[in-house]
Amino acid sequence: MPIWVLAVLEVVSVLGQSGSYMRTQPSCLALLVFSISSFSAEPPPIGLNANQMSIATGQPSLVLMSSGSTHVPVWSLSGGTVGQSVAGVVTGLRGDCAAVKVEIVVTTTDETTSPEFTDVYRVHLSQMVDGAPFTERYALGKTVRTALPSAPFHSRTIVLESCYEVVPDAPLTVRIQREPGDPGDTFIKPTGLAAVKVTPLRALPKPHVVQDVPGYNSWPMLQAIGGKLVCVYGRGKGHTIASDDRAVYARTSTDGGKTWTAETVVADAKDFGEVAVGKGLGATGAMLLWVRRIGKGEWHHDLYRSTDGVTFTLIATPTLAVRPMQITDVFSVPKVGLMALWFGGDYSDKPTQSWGTMTSIDDGKTWTQTPVETGLLKPDWPTEPAAVYLGDGKILAIARTETGPAQFQIVSTDNGTTWKRTRTNISDVAASTPSLILDAKTGLLSNYYYERGRGLLRRRVVDPNRVFDHPLSWPGSEAVATGSKVTFDAGNANATVIGDTHFVSFYSGKAPDTSVVVSEIAAPAAKK
Repeated sequence: MPIWVLAVLEVVSVLGQSGSYMRTQPSCLALLVFSISSFSAEPPPIGLNANQMSIATGQPSLVLMSSGSTHVPVWSLSGGTVGQSVAGVVTGLRGDCAAVKVEIVVTTTDETTSPEFTDVYRVHLSQMVDGAPFTERYALGKTVRTALPSAPFHSRTIVLESCYEVVPDAPLTVRIQREPGDPGDTFIKPTGLAAVKVTPLRALPKPHVVQDVPGYNSWPMLQAIGGKLVCVYGRGKGHTIASDDRAVYARTSTDGGKTWTAETVVADAKDFGEVAVGKGLGATGAMLLWVRRIGKGEWHHDLYRSTDGVTFTLIATPTLAVRPMQITDVFSVPKVGLMALWFGGDYSDKPTQSWGTMTSIDDGKTWTQTPVETGLLKPDWPTEPAAVYLGDGKILAIARTETGPAQFQIVSTDNGTTWKRTRTNISDVAASTPSLILDAKTGLLSNYYYERGRGLLRRRVVDPNRVFDHPLSWPGSEAVATGSKVTFDAGNANATVIGDTHFVSFYSGKAPDTSVVVSEIAAPAAKK
């Protein structure tokens, strides 16, 4: 990969040292971006500097910054005036380019900058393909919110789009817009847009097929038992949870998902619709599986146990005061035992939503339900949460949002007795169920989720200590697999790990027929 070098040019006040603006404009900081070629076969990034962009909307200012004998142009984007954007055209996308990643480099010279403030940007993308209007491939990026640096003259590289599919050789129009009207943009001062970087991406590997027989194969749970993968999934006639035609099945793989054993039945009770909703490992290393069972006014959560992924034994059907919509993945917490998070509600706009914990001290035979928040409105309701135990009493969970704009982060410092729920800056989501992997070797946390409508399985990787108290500091995502773009006929990522490899299941297709697949992804390496 070519090396991108950022040369920081400090711009000082006219009342201070010798530097000055060539014209009077709000303060900001310039960065000069250039590329040093390397001997890599990877497609090199393509850079746009300020002179290669022009005003698209509003009245942003092209500022010529000066320090000594050095003069650099940058775009100053207001923190108070909405509708300002600049655009440029990228050419030279090679024939093996399947998609692009778009990043911006921004900064500020304002002395009030602080991580207590955040700003928001988005990208507009389109391509000029021969024989088609340039509006045909238009894509509006999700808003991206990040915290400002603690001091002026510090730059930030922000990923605005991690995987926009392109037609090779066709010109790509990139429009960058700051969103000061967004409630997440709390910094009222201008920021400086120094550069845009467009990185060509090759096609992603295709996932392994677990099951693709006719029917609505969906909502998979994936668990490793030693070196064996166990994929549990449901199949019915459509996107339904209570119809009697829906049952739960399992297949296993010992070669990383390339081949799978014959399908076995996990649960198929008469007059009930069944869906696998959570998985994990018990105290002895056996697989535990939550299956929701609905029928004729009855609603149950059954817990199954398996040592081989083929035979599943029912071990518990707890009676619960608050009816969960789902009980999610099981994990271990020292001094507590087994824990799972649950959420309940009716998805209405009334204050009827809730969530909490389930704990077991006897390896899943009995469970204690504890509500954490009740009477929630839908915008405040964390659904389909995934959690990991970090040590020293700390638990970090990520939850889906039903209304946007970003996933929730929920943390505990006392082994799950008390919790704090906040929004993250993870906004490239659409009914996106998260799944977390904490790598024992590196300590890195991977958050996998499927962006419905875009057909992208995404991953964000972070040191959990960085985001535990700073949920707006999640780094940008990367696309690791693609699937169907039919909004609710694809999604529901669920991950597990064997050695240095992550495996992530999801479903993909178009009703009435969808498939369950598993992507094989290298665990992230620790940064040197």
